[in-house]
Amino acid sequence: MKYILSRFGFYMLAFMAAVTINFFLPRMMPGDPIQSFLARLAQNGGNVSPEMIASLEALYGYSTNVPLFNQFITYIGAIFSGEWGMSTRFFAPVFDVLGRGMLWTLLLVGVYLIVSYTITTLLGIYVAWKRGTWADSVITVGSVIISSTPSVVMALAMYFLFASNLQWFPTGYAYDPQLDPALSFEFIGSVMHHIALPLTCMVALGMGNVMGMRSNMINQLGEDFIVMGWAKGVKDDKVMLQYGARNAVLPMITTFAMSIGGIFGGSLIIEIIFNYPGLGQITYQAILARDYPLVQGYLLIMTAMVLGANFIADCLLFVLDPRLRTELEQ
Repeated sequence: MKYILSRFGFYMLAFMAAVTINFFLPRMMPGDPIQSFLARLAQNGGNVSPEMIASLEALYGYSTNVPLFNQFITYIGAIFSGEWGMSTRFFAPVFDVLGRGMLWTLLLVGVYLIVSYTITTLLGIYVAWKRGTWADSVITVGSVIISSTPSVVMALAMYFLFASNLQWFPTGYAYDPQLDPALSFEFIGSVMHHIALPLTCMVALGMGNVMGMRSNMINQLGEDFIVMGWAKGVKDDKVMLQYGARNAVLPMITTFAMSIGGIFGGSLIIEIIFNYPGLGQITYQAILARDYPLVQGYLLIMTAMVLGANFIADCLLFVLDPRLRTELEQ
């Protein structure tokens, strides 16, 4: 329990440091969200008065008359109260805008994590057990080549081939716009059809994890307890899965947690190219419109997810790895 509390305190400090950077970084960027909004309003023939400017600055929390430190204190309080400000791009509360995109991003990333790590873990175990064979050479070389392809190139190639040219998959949206969201086979089938292509692209880009699992498994196969298992006549399947794979998976938990940030960053590009209505698509529009409150909200969510995933990984390692518990008790 002492270990878990210490890790929780560490991640809370990291979260507060990230929140501080999240507040000051957008304000160091050139441009102003209020002026950007007023420029779009003026282009559409709207009248801009000093009273309107003052009202907008008060609404969005960017008043030039309030000291920056006071704005920061207000911002900290707003984070924990759920008042993340108003979006200057979508004219709605940031929390509500991000909530709409969060559903689809969590679906995409969640299914990806389950599918990708299941495939790469099993393939890594298999090629380590069959090391030196043609299967080992084909799978390892192929996974390295596929995962080394830039995500933009992979996504564009799959989009133009399968969606634009062959038209096997839709070119956008999370489901057929003609359908009403409901727990029906038709709606669920439409959601899976729309998510299939971006999901396949992300799984292909994550094939590099095969090499990590392969290395962990090979290291375990050289341990004394594996040799002892073979010497006692234990079946190969049991040695491979219960002896070797069980211990080889432990480092992958840490790798999995550390990759969360990269996965969400990669999903941003995937969502933009495939026109998938998740957090990536929303954030892209927010960046173009200099919607600082929305960008800050996105970065805050990503920070919380990455730190939360690492904290869960630390707890899992503490529970699953007796060597770690023994080391901490000494």
